[in-house]
Amino acid sequence: MRFSRTVLSGVLGLGLAAGMSAVPAAASTSAAAPQDTSVTAGYTGSKADQAGNKAFFKAIMKIAMEKQAEKPGIQAVTVSYDASGAPTFAAEIAKSTEIWNAAVDNVTLQEGGSDFDYREGNDPRGSYASTDGHGHGYIFLDYAQNEEYDSTRVTAHETGHVLGLPDHYEGPCEELMSGGGPGPSCTNSQPNAEESARVEELWANGLNQMDLNAAFAKAH
Repeated sequence: MRFSRTVLSGVLGLGLAAGMSAVPAAASTSAAAPQDTSVTAGYTGSKADQAGNKAFFKAIMKIAMEKQAEKPGIQAVTVSYDASGAPTFAAEIAKSTEIWNAAVDNVTLQEGGSDFDYREGNDPRGSYASTDGHGHGYIFLDYAQNEEYDSTRVTAHETGHVLGLPDHYEGPCEELMSGGGPGPSCTNSQPNAEESARVEELWANGLNQMDLNAAFAKAH
């Protein structure tokens, strides 16, 4: 959130600026994020970051399309995730799932699968969503960022990338995908009506009408 330092090569994030040092004593740091020195300080939005968002969504959509092919005619797609790699944020992940499942109908998030996973640890880039480029992705939740910013907002924002929403840091607090743009005082963790409608549009008709380019056309 400003979620703001961002990594290229398929990584997208809330990207918070570095400099925070507190780490939960009981939290494991074994799931460390991949090291990548391609960091843009003071990030406020770029074509590279939009490409990263799109790559992650493509990985998730590929899985969803395979599910649709197995059951032709399904209208709602279930995207499953594994939260075991981020035990410190179990409550926030569960709340984020609840928020999105209440906000949209055409896609459902469900714990207990492997379409994507959540991880936790320390990273100067902050929290972000990433894809390995081979059909799998994960959401990384940074300890320091989640101490300074509302943790449920951070988690729900990153999960929004799974559902196809790009970052829009210039937006108001009422806009979930504005991430850290409004500052740490913003604790809104709910997508607004436009964001919910956009996700519904992207996942409508069992993905039959999906247009990846259009998915990020509104990114700034």
